[in-house]
Amino acid sequence: MATVVLWLVFWGCLLLVAHTYVLFPLLLARLARGRQQNQDVYGPAADWPAVDILLAAHNEEAVIVEKVRTTFATTYPLDRLRLLVGSDNSSDETNDLLAVLAAEYPQLHFEAYAQRTGKPTVIENLARQATAPVLVLTDANVFFAPDTLHELVKHFHNPAIGLVGGHIINPEHRAEGISGQEKAYLERENVMKYQEGVLWGAMMGAFGGCFAVRRACYHSAPAAFLVDDFYITLAVLRDGYQAINELTAVCYEDVSDHLPEEFRRKARISAGNFQNLKEFRALLWPPWRGVAFALWSHKVLRWYTPQLLLVLLAATAGLVASGAGWFAQLALAGQLGLPLLLLLDSALRRRGRHSRPLRFVTHFYSMNAALLLGYWRYLRGIKTTVWQPTQRFQQGQ
Repeated sequence: MATVVLWLVFWGCLLLVAHTYVLFPLLLARLARGRQQNQDVYGPAADWPAVDILLAAHNEEAVIVEKVRTTFATTYPLDRLRLLVGSDNSSDETNDLLAVLAAEYPQLHFEAYAQRTGKPTVIENLARQATAPVLVLTDANVFFAPDTLHELVKHFHNPAIGLVGGHIINPEHRAEGISGQEKAYLERENVMKYQEGVLWGAMMGAFGGCFAVRRACYHSAPAAFLVDDFYITLAVLRDGYQAINELTAVCYEDVSDHLPEEFRRKARISAGNFQNLKEFRALLWPPWRGVAFALWSHKVLRWYTPQLLLVLLAATAGLVASGAGWFAQLALAGQLGLPLLLLLDSALRRRGRHSRPLRFVTHFYSMNAALLLGYWRYLRGIKTTVWQPTQRFQQGQ
């Protein structure tokens, strides 16, 4: 009887991990084939709505000038555009640069905070000042293409659309870093979110660096929440609006090459994700509904993959100890052997040699370790929402 239970646990955990990483993406691709994105959009001659762009910044002197200039180098009507910037106690040249830019661009309004408050609080303060029917939330290191705003805002002609995500493209820097793996992961995420929007109008979380939301269904994340973009997306879905991803709304973001930087960011996001899961747990039921199925499949199972892998390992070890046979022994060897590839990747990297497949193994296990750390921090209680920007522009380092 104990062996039967162990086999059930083994196959259950394996199937759940396979579902979130393999089966669900394949199912999305199959179901979305031939389906079209929302076609009820603003036309070229339409009366396009006013847009307020919200940006929280902290010590962004390296990117803030390019951010502002690319924002206003847009095909969107400038008389219907404002950029609201909150500088969260920046200690570098960010405030001085913004003051100069504000004199050049009358659509730019910024305020400097004397104390750190955290991104959700900054965005909430800016949102209270917003008057436009459409809000665009963005990050300092995310640069718009000239038509990005047009491609985001066009969908709000459809009253059912509450949120539209942008398509963030990341450069791949160097073979010795992890930007190649991050780029591949984000490209896959972009496509999956597009397909979720096409099928159910339920994209599972806009990328915080670039998305637009209808102000009528915008809800600021609570000050204690770490991940405001996912909160805002799920709040839109809870209100009964649709959230979609627009692949033609292209923008560009520089990603980290350094594993410790990305680990820190992922652990922080993980803790925030579990905050959101508790807040929006009602969306998980009934599980066959589009929103719930996407949330379970795309997010919840992935967030719990570290725990599933540990339970899988324990069940496999139990099977081997009970003499279950060669298959259990092979499965245990595989589960113990794969993580050892991290040591091989590290040894090769120190010798100046880089294996792309090995780096994907490193990326997978490292990011799952970050998920587990984030879960532990969530259980202990979130102490602060103050953030440090991820290290930028690693190409020359």
